[in-house]
Amino acid sequence: MDGEHRYADRPTAADTVAGFLAALAILGAALALVWYPGRVGTAAILIALVACGLATTQRRLAAFALAAAGTCWFVGMVIAVLIDRPIF
Repeated sequence: MDGEHRYADRPTAADTVAGFLAALAILGAALALVWYPGRVGTAAILIALVACGLATTQRRLAAFALAAAGTCWFVGMVIAVLIDRPIF
């Protein structure tokens, strides 16, 4: 067994960072539902985009984070308009 293929399935440092960024984006998306969706939701979307760019083995988590951030941003905006809360 040669040494090149032994570590092929191990996540890289970029994958670890992408996983943490995706988790942070999901948390930010949940916060955007209740607290300033214009600020927090936009930041969550940007963090999720960075996670998508870094991810290789964490692609599904990063894609879920991006979908969650976009959905929660939209729903948070709708909630803020309906109950007359500040968006930014």
